[in-house]
Amino acid sequence: MAFLRSVTTPETGPVVYGDGVVLRPPQMTDYPAWAELRALSREFLTPWEPAWTSNELTRASFRRRLRHYAKELREDLGYAFFLLRSEDESLLGGLTLSNVRRGVTQACTLGYWVGAPYARQGCMSAAVKATVPFVFDTLRLHRLEAACLPHNTASVRLLERCGFQREGLARRYLRINGVWQDHLLFALLDDDPRL
Repeated sequence: MAFLRSVTTPETGPVVYGDGVVLRPPQMTDYPAWAELRALSREFLTPWEPAWTSNELTRASFRRRLRHYAKELREDLGYAFFLLRSEDESLLGGLTLSNVRRGVTQACTLGYWVGAPYARQGCMSAAVKATVPFVFDTLRLHRLEAACLPHNTASVRLLERCGFQREGLARRYLRINGVWQDHLLFALLDDDPRL
């Protein structure tokens, strides 16, 4: 069973513990492992992600990414995590809670990626399940949204396994791999059953 511990200082950001996984904010010292895993997984990830820039894996690009994450954290607009295996802290992938909306909406958007060597091993399911209490109990949001390509059966199954309900289809919703593509929309509400 997953459990949660949050540390909310701006320097470190929240840390979420799940079943065999830890989610913590990325740090500059993660750059070598991140660049290696992303490069190794490029062919695997390309069909599901926005087009990669020519400098996608550079240290400077990673540093800009971290600055963006820190700004979003400070402003309560987003929370970026690296997914690590608990036993040895190996980098497995990443998870983001972006587009945090307060006021009458109280929602955010879930995004995730897993390195090719770790796909279909349950680590992302453990990460998403551990993130749910953080979203609803710590951030006090009402709605967690996610979208995926209709033909990404692994992602559809992951969201359904984690209790998300399919809500519809958004036409040409996101530009993935350079093409505007339809996406299935999913959501989990704070009072939905937690799996």
